[in-house]
Amino acid sequence: MNSFRPPFPALLAISLSLVLSACASTAKAPHEVPEIRPGVARGYLETAQLPDSVALLPPPPAAGSAAFVLDEQVNLARNLRDTPRWQQATSDANLQFPEAASIFACAIGTRIDEATTPRLYGLLRRTRTDAAVVSDAAKERYNRGRPFVANGQSTCTPDKEAGLAENGSYPSGHTSIGWAWALILAELAPDRSDAILARGRSYGESRLVCNVHWHSDVLAGRFMGSAVVARLHADAAFRSDMEAARTELAKVLATSPQPPDNCADIASALAQPLPVTAY
Repeated sequence: MNSFRPPFPALLAISLSLVLSACASTAKAPHEVPEIRPGVARGYLETAQLPDSVALLPPPPAAGSAAFVLDEQVNLARNLRDTPRWQQATSDANLQFPEAASIFACAIGTRIDEATTPRLYGLLRRTRTDAAVVSDAAKERYNRGRPFVANGQSTCTPDKEAGLAENGSYPSGHTSIGWAWALILAELAPDRSDAILARGRSYGESRLVCNVHWHSDVLAGRFMGSAVVARLHADAAFRSDMEAARTELAKVLATSPQPPDNCADIASALAQPLPVTAY
């Protein structure tokens, strides 16, 4: 049977074309973030590499102890419902992207989004996972009840209360994430570190305002945020992404910073003091 076969050079060209096309369809962009499932980024650390929250944290304060009395005093005195601080705490409760990327935008002085700062955006997505799961072991071990369950008052996210009631309160996962981000961003923009760290502190305080965490939960969450960042610095992929994000952020801040429009309102809300300062 007489069939057409292109000469070898043509076959080679066709083969290379097919290979390159396949690679183009499957290759990731340099800043594309690996995911565990759609919308959830893979962290930098494997489970065995995460700091051990059970080993690092003491048990939560026992009922009747001086530490628990302090928890109750802070909780009872922090009622800020229907104030700008309550509204800010409600906004702070949302850790979903793209909204979560804006938490530190005013402190840094520019918007953080996938289009303008893709490397920083990806870094925040990946470290969110590390800073969230680092506290899981202690949450499961102690299964501490939430303050809104104990005091019977609502939270700033009533639609989340059923799930929160089944999830341990100690330590605060939101605080761990917020403080980890604060440390990372303060390193990337050291000239803005005071504003960034202050925002990290107030972010944890929003969990008190929301009536979803005790004071000691927030302190423990901040500790675990510090622990996970210390461990992340031993990871080569994290360090590489930090350098890329540092360069990217410096360029944006030097050439075209775009701070959000509502920074004055956020600053005013965060300036409202908590009724009890236990720090």
